[in-house]
Amino acid sequence: MYELEATADVLIMTGQGKASTDRGHIGVAPPSVNRPAQSPESIESPESILVRTVLAGDTDTFGRLYELYAPLVHGVLLARMPRSEVEDTVQEIFLHALRKLHTLRDANAFGPWIAMIARNRAMDFHRRSRDTVELSEDLKSSDVSTSKAEEILTIIRTLPDAYRETLVLRLVEGMTGPEIASRTGLTAASVRVNLHRGMKLLRTKLGFKEGLS
Repeated sequence: MYELEATADVLIMTGQGKASTDRGHIGVAPPSVNRPAQSPESIESPESILVRTVLAGDTDTFGRLYELYAPLVHGVLLARMPRSEVEDTVQEIFLHALRKLHTLRDANAFGPWIAMIARNRAMDFHRRSRDTVELSEDLKSSDVSTSKAEEILTIIRTLPDAYRETLVLRLVEGMTGPEIASRTGLTAASVRVNLHRGMKLLRTKLGFKEGLS
């Protein structure tokens, strides 16, 4: 029997999202950014400043965007793809994003933009494979804790798309509700609804009854 209260700990302890923040794969470092003084009425998000800095020619600053958004991309992919494919795809997506950053119309929308790239890349993966991905084959492990975590992840992947993505970002990547909203462009209310309904469905699939913890 699973203990739902420990679900997040079980998932995170397996290190599902830790490798995604290893910047060595794309060869960039996150130098400090000299942010210009801003009046209260013209406040920019940190992400917008970073995007503008990269577009101005300081591509090394892209490493900071990678640090901020790698967990988001990793979670979006993990909700849709075999775990064995995720790490390399994260790197490919950020390289693609660096090349296409000039096409981003709103510098404040980097999160929703790269999340959409990740969703499209996951769709492309399934179109290319054409084969049904047997998640059980991807989730083999001799470690009991890892096996349980992977089984929970398999169940999460059977949930409706919006719920599974939000749950993976929360339970696996360790992002808070406000962080998920900020990074994905969803409203805080939508994130709360997705987490509430998604967790309710997850509890049901794990065999919990209403009113029992």
